[in-house]
Amino acid sequence: MADVGLQRVALAADRPRSGGTAYFVAKRVGDVVIASLLLVLVSPLLLIVAIAIKLDSPGPVIFAQQRIRGRRTRTDGETTWVIEPFTLYKFRTMQVATDTSLHRDYITAYMRGDEVRLAELRPGRREGESFRPAADPRATTVGRVLRTLSLDELPQLWNVVRGDMSLVGPRPPLDYEVEMYEEQHLTRLFGPSGITGWAQVKGRCSIDFEEACRLDLEYLANRSLWLDLKIMLLTIPVVLSRKGAD
Repeated sequence: MADVGLQRVALAADRPRSGGTAYFVAKRVGDVVIASLLLVLVSPLLLIVAIAIKLDSPGPVIFAQQRIRGRRTRTDGETTWVIEPFTLYKFRTMQVATDTSLHRDYITAYMRGDEVRLAELRPGRREGESFRPAADPRATTVGRVLRTLSLDELPQLWNVVRGDMSLVGPRPPLDYEVEMYEEQHLTRLFGPSGITGWAQVKGRCSIDFEEACRLDLEYLANRSLWLDLKIMLLTIPVVLSRKGAD
């Protein structure tokens, strides 16, 4: 896929069902209520993390990054998904102005299933461990802890309140990831992006790219409020176990 700019993709009959309008309305209401409550409840933790980041290394507390999402629209009575960029917020876990070539190298190997290169990036990887590069030199001391505990994702609750994302859905990719997508991979964007998702509770970064896409499409084909609730509840023990995280 050469162009990751604004695209409008019609939902064909053989693609993941869109879910009824009532589902998306209820999902949005739930997102706003739950994300707002969580922001209030974790506000002391947010402050502690912000202070730790500032004391650990120079630079901003929040890292803003462009990601790609799907946004549901109705045009002439037809449901379509607009694929577009948005700004995702995270706690900064790396040094300022770091080179992205290492991550691009990893993403290329991961998406292509290049086991030789992945083994070079993470020597001694065992089954069930993350595919991510070991000892990323770009990460800060506090950043490594935040990533291991998934605390760096907390600012995305604000993305949810804003309507950029949902609590549950496929994780939003980077633009250079989408550039390598085949048609079947693009289909995983036919739903709101999420902080957590079916692929995350099934293995996070420890499963390969094709399996992650399969799980995302499985979620899109069966999405419901009950499944969203199940995923949110399953996320708690997954995060606490730190399986597949760095």
